[in-house]
Amino acid sequence: MKKKTVFILMMALATISASAQNSYIVKTRGAKKAAVTKSTATAAEDEAEPEARDFIGENFRFYSLCDWQEGMKFMVMPEKYDLIVNTFCDAATGKEVSSGRLRHKIMIYKGHTETPEGFALVNFLCTDDNKNYYYRIPNGTFEDYCYGKLGVPTLAYLGDVDIAREKLIGMKLYTKATRYRVDTEMDGDGFEEISVPLNEEVTVRAVGAGSRSCPVKIIVEDKKGREFYQSVAMSKTNSGMRDDEFIMDKAKFLFAGSFELADANIAASNEYSKYIGRNVYTKYPTKMENASGVMVGIARLSTFRIEKIQTQNGTRYVRMTLKSTNTGETFVKQVTFVNEDIAGDIDGAREDYYGYLFGAGIPEGLKGLSEAKRKMIQEGRVAVGFTKREVRMAKGEPDKHASAENGRTDWIYNDGTIVKFTKDGKAFKIEHH
Repeated sequence: MKKKTVFILMMALATISASAQNSYIVKTRGAKKAAVTKSTATAAEDEAEPEARDFIGENFRFYSLCDWQEGMKFMVMPEKYDLIVNTFCDAATGKEVSSGRLRHKIMIYKGHTETPEGFALVNFLCTDDNKNYYYRIPNGTFEDYCYGKLGVPTLAYLGDVDIAREKLIGMKLYTKATRYRVDTEMDGDGFEEISVPLNEEVTVRAVGAGSRSCPVKIIVEDKKGREFYQSVAMSKTNSGMRDDEFIMDKAKFLFAGSFELADANIAASNEYSKYIGRNVYTKYPTKMENASGVMVGIARLSTFRIEKIQTQNGTRYVRMTLKSTNTGETFVKQVTFVNEDIAGDIDGAREDYYGYLFGAGIPEGLKGLSEAKRKMIQEGRVAVGFTKREVRMAKGEPDKHASAENGRTDWIYNDGTIVKFTKDGKAFKIEHH
């Protein structure tokens, strides 16, 4: 019994060691050697949208089992069920082999055969131990079985991983989901989910093996140096999932559900290129996302330069990056160029309409003003000494004009404010009724 226990421990250590040296196993920064509890958090994601160009169709061909060619490469990626029901048998002995012992082993497809008893076998050579294994098809002939999506359990198709490495490492992508993963275990499958802004520019840092259904694990890094990943299906070869299963919250497990190519994003943004570089100011108070990803209040008459506009597939919104002409800070605002005038909607959806929210240029009247006076105007307040132009910027056109003695005028607002001007147009008294 003691020898058996020692043997099992040695096999487990050998498996871990082989995994650590396997170039297909990639991890985000921060994954720890010690095992931690795997997160089970889930969240609803945006449904996948068609890609701007057919990156998948151009590079990732789907192979049904009928079309598999000898030499195709797979990795054993068992899930919980696979650790109970073994997938492979040792070709030399005919005995079942634990999927746990074969975890992360690379299998080369060697065709299919039929036994004298009529069982169909799918044959493989394991490159790690140079031994032959087979998967016995449960029922029927190879031809009957191969046309379905069932395939061979536990096997992640490495052909997709190899192509994704060649095409994507170092590339700029944009995020199309809001939840991604970070590894928590260096030698295990533990992860935690994190929130990521839509349409965030990221760079692909590594590509490795994910799981059978989502074999391509794409690790990306954002501009702040934060790494995260998504495991996605590319060709869906041997994924074991039907096309209609990659919907709703599982849409993020398609490449187009989690990522968009930078050139596709930029091409879609070309229609907005005329706005890039424009100076604008806010007509009303609003909220924007600052560089730390926090929503902050922005005063009216705040001035910006439009730095970038990125489309968001499947929505009428774009992600607009603005740089304050005052402080140099960068902000992001979700904006639509589609005017949906909703009756009674004063500060609701219409507030996100570009033409409602922004005015062109920098208001001339703000130039040369003290910071205190500028702040009062932005807050809609007026004070003695304000010119008519400054009062107009702060409160808009008056609802009524009243002429007074000696050529004076009074501006009357419906909120009860009365601004009394001298003959030369300076406010000398402010009344509130």
